[in-house]
Amino acid sequence: MSDRPSRPTLAVIAAEAGVSPATVSKVLNGRTDVAPGTRERVEELLRSHNYLAPGGARRSRRSGLVDLVLAGLDSPWAVEILRGVEAECAVHGTGVVVSQVHEDDARPPSWQNLPVLHHSDGVILVTSRMTAQQRAQLERAGVALVLIDPVNLPDRDIASIGATNWAGGTAATDHLLALGHRRIGMIGGPADMLCTQARVDGYRSALERAGVEVDRDLIRYGDFRHEGGFARTRELLALPDPPTAIFAGSDQQAMGAYQAARQAGLRVPEDLSVVGFDDLPMCEWLSPPLTTVRQPLEEMGRVAARTLLQLLDGQPLLTPRIELSTDLRIRHSTAPPAIVPSPPSPPASPGGSHDGRSRAVA
Repeated sequence: MSDRPSRPTLAVIAAEAGVSPATVSKVLNGRTDVAPGTRERVEELLRSHNYLAPGGARRSRRSGLVDLVLAGLDSPWAVEILRGVEAECAVHGTGVVVSQVHEDDARPPSWQNLPVLHHSDGVILVTSRMTAQQRAQLERAGVALVLIDPVNLPDRDIASIGATNWAGGTAATDHLLALGHRRIGMIGGPADMLCTQARVDGYRSALERAGVEVDRDLIRYGDFRHEGGFARTRELLALPDPPTAIFAGSDQQAMGAYQAARQAGLRVPEDLSVVGFDDLPMCEWLSPPLTTVRQPLEEMGRVAARTLLQLLDGQPLLTPRIELSTDLRIRHSTAPPAIVPSPPSPPASPGGSHDGRSRAVA
């Protein structure tokens, strides 16, 4: 066993400097929002404990590895994110270790120990929850962090990457309204996710701006997967006044909507229009090709990796939150609603007019 004393945690250094652990983390990551005197004091302590090299650069124990942690590896969505992260890291000669965490697992999230196990320099965490305790653990280890589509709202000083989800939800709904639809179903992802809330808010906003009442019966929440889209579409189609169009909060849920429509004997788009969200590569090959909101998933992965590498190099970030633009890709899964015949007029009462008044008899 080695007799070499262990290096103190960032919390100990923060106590010696008379600042918070978050301030020490900001100095490590090259943030500019630290007073010069405080920065100098913290950097001197970090250097003395071998966290920083002379000149204030981030500590030299760079491994050339980063951890990419996803909530699931079995979706095309995750593959696009992974492609972007690996492409950007390859440019800088950095390796990527890919791991999966199950959000419904009762055990503590396994990703918390990954940087220690892999000796990695940073973590890109995708669609996962981040607690204060988990963040503190990474700070104590001096590990940089970037979030992609975080489930809950991160602290302002945590770097995060997302897309303009509200604008995408508005664009999808506006498109269906322009076609003449007024009964528009909405299938979001998990209700507590930030991106779900933004897409549903965009849907609501578009309806309200068009003077269409928001019917809460038409709003359902799924899991972003095929199965969730299938189940929620069946529920919507079973309503006494079913929707003529569905805006699904993901392309996979839109595929589930296709299947549910066909099982109900409905044609897409003749009987039911469908819009997705993501623009996965397979959308063009569906039958019919899917109208969807494109979010630049691969670019989100690239930007997340680029941001993490900037933090590791001690470069200040212009902003901790980056949202990349979405845009609507119109294909062949949307059309004007089918014309519903007006109900026949009730027959006239014998010997009287429709309004019940007696009619003169010749």
